[in-house]
Amino acid sequence: MPYPTLRGCAAALILCAALPALAQTPPAKAGVKPVAKPIAKASPKTPVKKTPAPPPEPVLTDADEPQLAAAERAYIGDYACEFKERVHIDKHPKVAGYINVAWKKQVITMKPVLSSTGALRLEDVTGRTLMIQIANKSMLLDTKIGQRLLDDCVHPEQEKLIAAAKAAKIADPEAEAAEQARSGLGITPVAGK
Repeated sequence: MPYPTLRGCAAALILCAALPALAQTPPAKAGVKPVAKPIAKASPKTPVKKTPAPPPEPVLTDADEPQLAAAERAYIGDYACEFKERVHIDKHPKVAGYINVAWKKQVITMKPVLSSTGALRLEDVTGRTLMIQIANKSMLLDTKIGQRLLDDCVHPEQEKLIAAAKAAKIADPEAEAAEQARSGLGITPVAGK
């Protein structure tokens, strides 16, 4: 069996590359000139992007007494977060006992729940996100990927609580030392050794 030459391989490759173009052009008839197709010009107008339809509003059940009480404890209004992010929390306009969290062009409907630790949990009714409010800050979490979306979100009421705690520490240094002793390892560093 003879081996193909370099020239033969190159000719086969060129023919293979030209086959798709040859298959698309109709064969020319004898005596008829092929008509050139007009080239489509790009329109000066940019195409209008269609905005996706908003997701359907979740079906909300009537809130029970604990949920209504938890909704009353939520700090309503604007929050300043780390990296100059902002979050706005408001009561749901249609169903009592639910909270809307607005962040980055999205509004998340949440169900408030009091935890056993005293923190307020705002649980996304779709199960995607969670906002936790404690005395000195709030944070927004993505529960699907297990990541914080926002941290150090502070409402003006939380700022007041932070200032009051600082004032209490200044006013009672013994309480500060007792708190450090409870939270420390019980080892007091000694200078000079």
